Amino acid sequence: MMRRTLAGLSCVLALLLTCAGCHRDEHRRKLIVVIVPSQDNPYFKAEADAAAARALELGYRVRVDAHEDDAFRQDNLVDAAIASNAAAIILDNAGADATVSAVRRATRAGIAVFLIDREIDATGIAKAQIISDNDQGARLVAAEFVRAMNGSGEYAELLGKESDTNAQIRTQGFHAVLDQYSNLKRVSAQSANWSQAEAFQKTETMLQAHGNIAGIIAGNDTMALGAAAALKSAGKLNVPITGFDGSPDAIDAIERGELRATALQPAVLISRLAVDEADRFLKTGSTGHSELQIIPCELVTKSNAGNYRNFEKVR
Repeated sequence: MMRRTLAGLSCVLALLLTCAGCHRDEHRRKLIVVIVPSQDNPYFKAEADAAAARALELGYRVRVDAHEDDAFRQDNLVDAAIASNAAAIILDNAGADATVSAVRRATRAGIAVFLIDREIDATGIAKAQIISDNDQGARLVAAEFVRAMNGSGEYAELLGKESDTNAQIRTQGFHAVLDQYSNLKRVSAQSANWSQAEAFQKTETMLQAHGNIAGIIAGNDTMALGAAAALKSAGKLNVPITGFDGSPDAIDAIERGELRATALQPAVLISRLAVDEADRFLKTGSTGHSELQIIPCELVTKSNAGNYRNFEKVR
């Protein structure tokens, strides 16, 4: 009986030692913190999922947080990453100007910061700023919108969140193309703050004020989908609507003929690049690339929609 008891105790002790060893190994793995605006928005969720998966694949511990486009919350999350001795932060930020101090604080604490999707109003403090070419993508979408409108008619524009630099870049890109056509007339432009529900309401209002609207160009896909729902509710069919992002829902809508086009931002590619460069920097002291890296967008229409899924090209 005594031998069996001692044997049992030995097994328990061995298990405890093994678990303690695993815990130490886990603790020794460096931490990468991924911070995105939201995990409810499919674009930002794709960013977070791709970055986290790549970091785990490379042997890091990962924590994913969301700042909800709140700069104060973002500050707290960056401070939490500093307190956790993170090796790197992958950040889709909460404002070009509002984020500078947070990035500088993390950098001074010895944490490498890699920005994705949105740049900040400073250089030399983040190790990389990897963003989609929003101007190029907007011009692609605008050219397709012109084709859909046959170069003339009244149209409305749904603008993104005013604090988001990308919203401004996209509308500037749209108008670099649209304003060349004197027979195209923008009769209304309203911000729907990247929201599908708000876009639905704003589109209803615009349609009531301007019954001849023949097309809608939106700063992102969620707003485009809200506009499509409002037009359907109003019984207005065959009105071309374009978006921006390349979300799965938008691509499905393009295949159904409910949206005309979108510009796919390669969110998955950008997130993986950021983690790969973080890994390279942590191992060698250099990313091997310049700080600002601009990745081109791709135009998605009904003819090629089947080539794209979950913010990446699949064939």
